[in-house]
Amino acid sequence: MNAIADRKRFETEVVEGLTFTPAGPLLGAEVTGLDLSQPLEPGVVAAIRGGLNRYKVLFFRGQDITHEEHVRFGRYFGDLEGHPVTATVPGFPEILHIEAADGLKITEEILPIARPANKWHTDVTFREKPSFAGILRGRLLPPYGGDTIFADTNAIYEDLPPPVKAKISRLKAAHDILQSFGYRISEETKEQLRRDYPPRAHPIVRTHPETGDKHLFVNHVFTTRILGIDEDESRELLTYLTDRVKAPEYQVRFRWSPNAIVFWDNRATQHYAVLDYFPHDRVVERVTVQGTDIPF
Repeated sequence: MNAIADRKRFETEVVEGLTFTPAGPLLGAEVTGLDLSQPLEPGVVAAIRGGLNRYKVLFFRGQDITHEEHVRFGRYFGDLEGHPVTATVPGFPEILHIEAADGLKITEEILPIARPANKWHTDVTFREKPSFAGILRGRLLPPYGGDTIFADTNAIYEDLPPPVKAKISRLKAAHDILQSFGYRISEETKEQLRRDYPPRAHPIVRTHPETGDKHLFVNHVFTTRILGIDEDESRELLTYLTDRVKAPEYQVRFRWSPNAIVFWDNRATQHYAVLDYFPHDRVVERVTVQGTDIPF
C-alpha cells in the first residue's frame, strides 16, 4: 500500500514500550519512552527500525547523550561512515560537525551565497551505495529558526502524472559530489574528489529495499543530468522533478529543541535545513549509517 493510501492509518501506536506519535499526516513521528543514554534491547532496535520504515523520519526529544552514545545508537542499525569534505568531531571520525551551511561559516558576505545554495537533497547520492540513514543531534541551537524540513519521496513519485512515470521508469541520472562542494574547495581537492568519487548513475525511480515502495531519486544538490536524453530535455525534466519536493503537502517540519535527535531514512526522503537564523549560530552533529545496496 503506497503512502498516499496509508495516510488514514497514521495514529499513535505503542511498540515495545515506545510511543510513536505522528508528526504530520504523511510522514514523521515523535518517539517517546526511550532513553538513548542506555543500551537498547534487540526488540527496541527492531521497533525503531520498523517505525523508520513506516514514518520515514523519527524525532526524539530530550536525549542528552554523549558522543560515545551517539555512535553506539547509530551502530545498532549498521556500519557508520564519514564524509570526504565535511568536518568531524575531534576524536570521533564517525560524527560529522555541521556548522551553518554544512561547514560554511555564515557572515554577512557569505549569507547571499549560502542561502541560494541551501537546497533540498538526499545525502551522499554521489556514492555507489548512498547512505541508509542519518542521525542528527542538535548541539548549539539559535533562539529561533533553523528548522529542518523533510519530504516523502514515495508520495512525490506516486503523484507524478502517468506519462511522466512511464518516461522515467527506465531512465538513470548522474550524481556528482562536485555539484555541491566544488565551488568552495581547492583545485587540488577537486581533482582528488574526481578520482575518489567519480559521478555515479542511479535510477530516477528507486525501489526501497525493505518496503518495496517506489521513490523519486533525484535531487538539487548532487544530480547533474538525466542520462539517455538530450541536454535540453534533461534540464527541463530534471527541473520539473526536483521542484516537486518543494510542495508543502509532501513535507513535515521539525522545530528543534535542546538535545533533540532526528533519525531519517535517506532512501525514502529529502531534507532541507532552513538558513534563517543569522546572526545566531547553529551546530548539529550527524552520525551516518552506511548504505548496503546499490540503488535499483
